Amino acid sequence: MNRYMKLVNFEFNRFIKLYFVLIAFTIVVQLSGVVVKSKSYLNGANEAIKESMLTKSEYVIQYGPMSFIDISMSPWIMGPIALCAITLVIYVFFIWYRDWVGKNTFSYRLFMLPTARLNIYLAKATTILLFVLGLIALQLVLLPIENQIFKWMVEDVYRIDLSVLEIANQYYLNLLFPKNILEFILFYGAGMTAVTMVFTAILFERSYRIKGIFYGIVYCAVSILIFLAPLLLQASLLENYFYPMELLFLEIAACVIVLAGAIWIGNLLIKNKVRV
Repeated sequence: MNRYMKLVNFEFNRFIKLYFVLIAFTIVVQLSGVVVKSKSYLNGANEAIKESMLTKSEYVIQYGPMSFIDISMSPWIMGPIALCAITLVIYVFFIWYRDWVGKNTFSYRLFMLPTARLNIYLAKATTILLFVLGLIALQLVLLPIENQIFKWMVEDVYRIDLSVLEIANQYYLNLLFPKNILEFILFYGAGMTAVTMVFTAILFERSYRIKGIFYGIVYCAVSILIFLAPLLLQASLLENYFYPMELLFLEIAACVIVLAGAIWIGNLLIKNKVRV
């Protein structure tokens, strides 16, 4: 366990500088977005009131009030979230392939460490999970701050107040903040399952080179088919046989099967096949 934790710490520190850049970028852009969008609405309201001789209430009736949803669904909020997601997706590949870069590849020293090779696999997966949860936690901290700034800037008459929970349940944010523990397990379990699938596909390529690309594609296709099997059965053969909660449990079970299979196959490859 001690060696595994050291590997996690090592992998975490290799990405930490860029990670802090992502955090800083997210904070600056999102807070700026709240200010810009709020000022834009207020400026539009003030101009319309002056030109049309409207009262504030009449303006709201005619043009509609503003809510934080108008900000949260804008590029100012969704843009940094998308950038962080894309960066982590790229890093899922980079976290492995950089070990083979250069003439004196780091992978040789990494795989010669006095620890089970599976620990290397699990440490990389754990690092990705920590990065994801860290960014989700950041967003949970930012949302109430941004919502409060919005309330400070926009008068009561112009706005619709929403709680942080109501904001988090809107559209794409609902994917980041599941409503209950089962949805959390399914959403983030599926995400980590996808990460381990990619890891194992990369190990196929590292083990068998050109043939490994084909093996990796076939492996991913089979894994996705297993994961989607309950949904496919529900939609075709069984015709809505399962209740929503039953379907949720079946999806979680399928996710566990695919995750366990990915780690098991990845362990076999990294122990017996991967060349350094």
